Amino acid sequence: MTTKRKILSLGLILVLVGAAYVGAKVIPDLKGGPATRGKDTLYIWYTDEALTDYLTNMSASYYEEHGVPILPVLKDGLEYTETIYRASISEDADAEPAPDLFITTNDNLEKAYLSGIADVIANDVGTVSDRNYPKTALDAVTYKGKTVAYPFYYETSAFLYNKTFMDESGQKVPGNLEELLAFAADYDPPETVETIFSWDVSDIFYNYYFSGNYMIVGGDTGDDPTQLDIDNKNTRACLEMYQQLNQFFSIDTKEVDYDSVVRDFIDGKIVMTVATSDVIGKLEAAKADGSFAYEYATAAMPDITTELKGRSLSVTDAIVVNGFSEKTDKANDFANYLSYSKAQELYDITGKLPSRSGLTYANPAVKGFESEYAKSISMPKLLGSGNFWVQLEICFSKIWNGQEVTPLLKELAKSMQAQL
Repeated sequence: MTTKRKILSLGLILVLVGAAYVGAKVIPDLKGGPATRGKDTLYIWYTDEALTDYLTNMSASYYEEHGVPILPVLKDGLEYTETIYRASISEDADAEPAPDLFITTNDNLEKAYLSGIADVIANDVGTVSDRNYPKTALDAVTYKGKTVAYPFYYETSAFLYNKTFMDESGQKVPGNLEELLAFAADYDPPETVETIFSWDVSDIFYNYYFSGNYMIVGGDTGDDPTQLDIDNKNTRACLEMYQQLNQFFSIDTKEVDYDSVVRDFIDGKIVMTVATSDVIGKLEAAKADGSFAYEYATAAMPDITTELKGRSLSVTDAIVVNGFSEKTDKANDFANYLSYSKAQELYDITGKLPSRSGLTYANPAVKGFESEYAKSISMPKLLGSGNFWVQLEICFSKIWNGQEVTPLLKELAKSMQAQL
């Protein structure tokens, strides 16, 4: 890292550094590889315990192949970026070693880059390109035109439906919400079905699809405060269709949440819903224990109407090379090893969906999420956009419950213009 960047980073300490030190859990067993702290050891920090087995195994295999010891460190997610920054600038020889690389969601990349703990990746072998990753993944790790992380895995929402019921109906999966309403009006469901279409309408992650194609916050790379377009005719039309769905399906936000929707889907009470990729594991477990007696399938989310498109929200977890590390060459190589070379193993061990394209999945349900991710919009990186999600969720709730769309969007647009 250049002296100029370090000075800029130190200047941001007042903005970025919060409260107390966050504890860590060191994973000591590398299945035969060394777990001792040494000058050649690469430290990788992460916050999701579901990655532990994967990182432990990949650290061991990387050591066997390259002779470089890797030590994964599980950290609390609270003040995660700030903790990395403090560890990186610490001059205390007895302090915990700072990470040489770390895993974080793409919306943290502006903060990480401005504080100096994220730097432009080496990409020496050119794997981080449109040959291997969808544009969504590349946009997610781009900040001000620079690639500042390796795309690792993603989460987004897709259209989940009971394939058994759909096949019995003799109708095709709706291509837009107008077709879905027409299907619901004509469908004669089995006795178990209580509603045709239901989802967690209280969660903005599942709702964002209704506005995502026309509500612009930071642009495709989510880092340009001049790209802000919240209140426009297309967004208004999409949210009016969203409101119309409540008039037809009457979903009570106080009684329905994601877990209850999944349970109802498993019980055959729902024909179609909106789900995140964790649902695959839940459905496969339910099939295994006999509690789910149907076939299921996924697809990209339907359009809003024949003219209006939907676009889901996605979050990409990325591997960042710490700009303060003195072992950036090795850190870049290991980051590429995890995100590209061992992407298939990531899915096989954790069930998480790798950002890398062209992998093989035994379960065809993954394809619906892949399709939706490819056209999704990433969480913005803009530091000033954090409050946007709270305000947007409130806005959606009011629209769902019957308040007029236009004044609510105008109010939201005015608030965001003042923040960015």
